[in-house]
Amino acid sequence: MRSDAPLSRRTLLAAPFVAGALAACDRFATAEPAPVAAPPLKSVAAFPIGSAVMAGQLDDPAWVALARREVNQLTPEWEMKMEYILQSPDRLTFDAPDRIAEACHASGARLHGHALIWYSQGEQVFSGFDRTHFPRAFDRYIAEVAGRYRGKVVSWDVVNEPIAEDGNGLRDSHWSRALGADGYMIRAFEQTKLADPEAVLFLNEYNLENNPTKGATFLRTVERLLKAGAPIGGLGTQSHLDIEIPAGQITTLIRELGGFGLPVHVSELDASLRREGVGDLRSRTQRLEQQRGRVIELAEAFMALPEHQRFAFTAWGLRDSDSWLRRGDRDDGQDQPLLFDDAGQPKPLTAALAGVFAGR
Repeated sequence: MRSDAPLSRRTLLAAPFVAGALAACDRFATAEPAPVAAPPLKSVAAFPIGSAVMAGQLDDPAWVALARREVNQLTPEWEMKMEYILQSPDRLTFDAPDRIAEACHASGARLHGHALIWYSQGEQVFSGFDRTHFPRAFDRYIAEVAGRYRGKVVSWDVVNEPIAEDGNGLRDSHWSRALGADGYMIRAFEQTKLADPEAVLFLNEYNLENNPTKGATFLRTVERLLKAGAPIGGLGTQSHLDIEIPAGQITTLIRELGGFGLPVHVSELDASLRREGVGDLRSRTQRLEQQRGRVIELAEAFMALPEHQRFAFTAWGLRDSDSWLRRGDRDDGQDQPLLFDDAGQPKPLTAALAGVFAGR
């Protein structure tokens, strides 16, 4: 997030009586809007509408009813990742992802697998393998997990977040150190293709819209991996949007992704109203307007892709209260990063999005 606000703003907000007055005015001027009428998103989109899901949400009748009404694709938020499945070198746990897969089958929703290889996970287990056994364990994990869900998932995030945080080059990770910076990605795609030949295989990354340097590195990486023969079948942009980025930046990124001719997945959409690390003088109305501008720009850019390249449009949760941005010490009860409010009611943003998807 941006952190270049003038010092005078920080000084101003440091004054308790001023900060309190501003907060009180903001609350008074920006009461939550009344629920709006909006058609179910999946009813107006000619492509799947998705949401992240945790297995525990399947026990919440309100969540289930909202999901069945609005979406037709689900992505396990955490419980299909290596950190959950790979408990030890000899023990893989599938109870939660199996339950999610069964729920998708029962409801007719598509299941998007997330994620096989991620720099953030697996190091503790894989550090116990020597140079000979490391690649064998790598291949075996992919074969067992992707093979288990063959015919149940329509797609996989095969490699998740391979680009360095600042966008300059690739991340250093236990995967790249053992198998090469490009080598581990090529190998992951090849092994997943062997395990599930019919699934669409995605390279998935975040901050591509927010950071043009990272976006450019991602594009170069895709080009390089395709030339090396990696069976990449689609490109995922997480779209955790910074609502303060310049207009047009999202459109440029989506157009460039589309240039490869591959399916594009908006894979983890949310748009926080918060500005991290500095004082914020924007009213809630201003922040909601910024949010609407960036999310609608994303939707319009996605709609501008050829029909066969619109793989799915997935939000990283349904209700604001479901969001990872509203958990633990992040939850001040004020952020509204998703498409439905805490009660599961559509917002003006949701209605606007439905209009874009309907071609209005």
